[in-house]
Amino acid sequence: MNSHPQSTQPSHLDLTQDVAQLTAQLIDIESVSGNEKVIADLVESSLRALGHLEVVRDGDTVMARTRLNRGERVILAGHLDTVPLPEPAPEGGDPRRGTVPSEWVGETLYGRGATDMKGGVAVQLAIAATVKEPVRDITFIFYDHEEVEASLSGLGRVARNFPEWLKADFAVLLEPTNGDVEGGCNGTTRFVARTHGVRAHSARAWRGKNAIHGAGEILRRLAEHEPLTRTVEGLEYRESLNAVRITGGVAGNVIPDACEIEINYRFAPSLSVDDAEAYVRELLDGFEVVRTDAASGARPGLDRPAAAAFVAAVGSQPKPKYGWTDVARFSELGVPAVNFGPGDSLLAHTDDENVKAADIQECLAALTRWLAS
Repeated sequence: MNSHPQSTQPSHLDLTQDVAQLTAQLIDIESVSGNEKVIADLVESSLRALGHLEVVRDGDTVMARTRLNRGERVILAGHLDTVPLPEPAPEGGDPRRGTVPSEWVGETLYGRGATDMKGGVAVQLAIAATVKEPVRDITFIFYDHEEVEASLSGLGRVARNFPEWLKADFAVLLEPTNGDVEGGCNGTTRFVARTHGVRAHSARAWRGKNAIHGAGEILRRLAEHEPLTRTVEGLEYRESLNAVRITGGVAGNVIPDACEIEINYRFAPSLSVDDAEAYVRELLDGFEVVRTDAASGARPGLDRPAAAAFVAAVGSQPKPKYGWTDVARFSELGVPAVNFGPGDSLLAHTDDENVKAADIQECLAALTRWLAS
């Protein structure tokens, strides 16, 4: 039995209602990457109606900020888009899968974006509406295209078009962290390791050289590799180095002359992208290795005054972020940043995505303590 009324597609956002109900309103607005206009329109109109914020829009990214001349400025950032909607549940399957609009089951809210990250966006909006005299100036960033390739990121576009809006002493990205402070993030990079051979008919294999067999040594080194844990500013970042895809072969009766292994390395933020590449090349010495993608990590920056005050307000022991998030973009701009938001990140992108009302409410309370007192 639902303990809350069923949500419907909203025509406006009530930023003063319970933040969990606001989350349900946001979930009811379909905003798969590339389709953020409707939710961006509603966020923009709601923020402009408040009257005490300067509001700017760039594409489907909406920005707002206070101008109170406080001694510090902090950024609260979150993305408006979600991954695609889940497939409908098979007959006899979990009826919550694929539900649109949102659905309450007891005090738990189900729906696409419940975890990643409309709960966090609801917290941003609630703070914008209720914390009108913060002790720190606040910049709110609601951006598009986070769940797709980095070149489309609304946050990246803001960095190019409105760089002054990303100047701050500290930033909080409201990605789901189960209410824990997760400092910085690991970097990520991808490589392709190649082996070469000579084609031949498989009935006369001795006339060729099997490139797939030649890749066995690469796989052996990766399998035997012991991932490191590196301590950065008091947080322990666990690394991982893995083969994630292998391609090769021509036909069922041909000895393959080429094989490629795609490799993903998640590295601690104390390493640069070049450091990470050197590490992989040393491990795979003797093989052709090409770097195909890379994104730097972010140091946690928990020694900054605003960060220390934030950790004290939250009241939990900071943890490292193993995955890559947009805190790395802030780090590149010289703004230390952490991840902090409601919901379990393990549920992100799943067909059973959900968040507890209490988690959203507690996240709002913690940020309000930090910003208003």
